[in-house]
Amino acid sequence: MAYTTIDDPTAYFQTKTYTGNGSARAITFDGNSDLQPDWVWIKERSSTSSHFLNDSVRGAGENIYSDSTSAEGTNTALFTSFNSDGFTVGNTNQGNQNNETYVAWQWKAGTSFSNDASSTSVGSVDSAGSVNTTAGFSIINVVKANTTAHTVAHGLGAVPQMIIGKSRTGSSYRWIVYHQAIGNTHALYLNENFVKTDSVTFWNDTTPTSSVFSLGTDNSWNGTSIFYCFAEKKGYSKMGTFTSQTNVNDNVIYTGFKPAFLLVKSVTNTNDWVMFDSGRNLSNPRNAKLYPNLNNDEDT
Repeated sequence: MAYTTIDDPTAYFQTKTYTGNGSARAITFDGNSDLQPDWVWIKERSSTSSHFLNDSVRGAGENIYSDSTSAEGTNTALFTSFNSDGFTVGNTNQGNQNNETYVAWQWKAGTSFSNDASSTSVGSVDSAGSVNTTAGFSIINVVKANTTAHTVAHGLGAVPQMIIGKSRTGSSYRWIVYHQAIGNTHALYLNENFVKTDSVTFWNDTTPTSSVFSLGTDNSWNGTSIFYCFAEKKGYSKMGTFTSQTNVNDNVIYTGFKPAFLLVKSVTNTNDWVMFDSGRNLSNPRNAKLYPNLNNDEDT
């Protein structure tokens, strides 16, 4: 076990499974610590429906969908509130249909963040959101009014190794993903199965620093956008790369800790993204799969 400053990871991340009942209800978490989430990602397991994502920066009921390019839409009957140890869903089929099964992944940010770029000289455009420097996670909202390149304060105090960004206002803009393994010249699309794409317009071919990340001239960034930023924390989180071994059943990937959540994408083949977690399978093999870019039900 690698040394870590995080004694209880359930204070910062938890997976919760539940069965719908068709009525508005509070979902309470099962971890060792209470967790008031700031980012909740929910997917129906037993039937086809879109992944829907809520965060405390945009507000409860402001939904975006990882398998869609759609702009943010308001539906407080779908997701009602962030609670002191969980969240509340409404009576909609997508999030709480009677007898259907669901999984929710949730992350803790929690500390309010605001940066006036003209006053602080950090970044070239204002940003605001919620930050957790202990767990290396921040949610950052940015309003970018033109097609020029900008730098954005992320509040982590450490270099982010992964950033997931989505236009809130554009109705046809992809989710764009920065990952240290493919570098600042490339991006992946969370809602697509494409291989890594090379374009200076995404991240301005500039690696994030401990204070800012860069946005290029891509039209996706015009208007209002939301960004989920992750910095590695030893013994808690890891963002890396591996090469699969031909004709080998078990590829052992060292992380230094026992993962509770795993998100994988091939950068060289048009394979779907895939998600695993320790909440849906309580013992090995943990092979229950969901796909961020698809509305498919769970399979193994």
